[in-house]
Amino acid sequence: MKTKAMMLLNLVLIISLFCAVPTVSAKANFCKKTSQAALQSCQTAARSDYRLAVGTCDNISDPAARKACQQQASANQKDALKTCKDQYGARQAVCQQLGGAPYDPAIDPANFVATIDNPYLPLTPDTTFIYEGQTAQGLEHNEVFVTTNTKVILGITCVEVRDRDWINGVLTEDTLDWYAQDKNGNVWYMGENSTDLAGGFVVSVEGSWTAGVDGAKPGIIMEAHPAIGDFYRQEFLLGTAEDMAEVLSLTESVPAAYCSLGNCLKTKETSPLEPDALENKYYAPGVGNVRTVDLVTGEILDLISIIPPGP
Repeated sequence: MKTKAMMLLNLVLIISLFCAVPTVSAKANFCKKTSQAALQSCQTAARSDYRLAVGTCDNISDPAARKACQQQASANQKDALKTCKDQYGARQAVCQQLGGAPYDPAIDPANFVATIDNPYLPLTPDTTFIYEGQTAQGLEHNEVFVTTNTKVILGITCVEVRDRDWINGVLTEDTLDWYAQDKNGNVWYMGENSTDLAGGFVVSVEGSWTAGVDGAKPGIIMEAHPAIGDFYRQEFLLGTAEDMAEVLSLTESVPAAYCSLGNCLKTKETSPLEPDALENKYYAPGVGNVRTVDLVTGEILDLISIIPPGP
């Protein structure tokens, strides 16, 4: 028979189980957990693609061709798994800089304004920015048109910008981007409808996202008061949109028409989705983006003209 002391001890233990305050969440590194989940998803997809490819190879009658197909499937899986690992490493590097808290910016429509007039990224409707540069594929011609259209995202009326890219006169990309500026002057990237084209047909919409849909969250595309060392997310939808930016300089002078006075902002842009990609962008006060340099290929895209709004 239990003594009263034992019964009291059991009661205390039961109460403590129900009343204990969990402490795991306070210590959890949500950025790291997100990275691990993305890694597992990527690895699962790579293995799934491999199994499907092997199944396709099994349907080839010729033994030599079947073996070559299987070897290619194995090589593709190896490359895919390496990409998964590289992406994980890049995400972990981001976590080291941003910390372990969840990325969950507070967005209040009341804190946003109708006009985007950030000095480094003014977006005046009916303005067209034209960029050109030589690439390995040929002449790149890029037109960024600030439309008069708007789109409501998370209760905020956003400015719509159409971004089109041609290579040797052939349209290869046609994207709609949406931006909004808060009362402090930060310009937020609220989403994009991205399309890649080949032969006049849409071949991919990869990279499309809208804040508030499927867990997508907006990021800052341009700070109100950039400071050297600032590091921030420009967009966030895990596995789809993970661009990052870092402020490198506020006194750049490059041989570009709008950046010769030593007052340009220079940023470094990366993405865990493309660990090997690296760009520098230059912004002139009162103008916006004036030069983009691909540090991997050496290719440069310069602003060559601005078409202002008509009368």
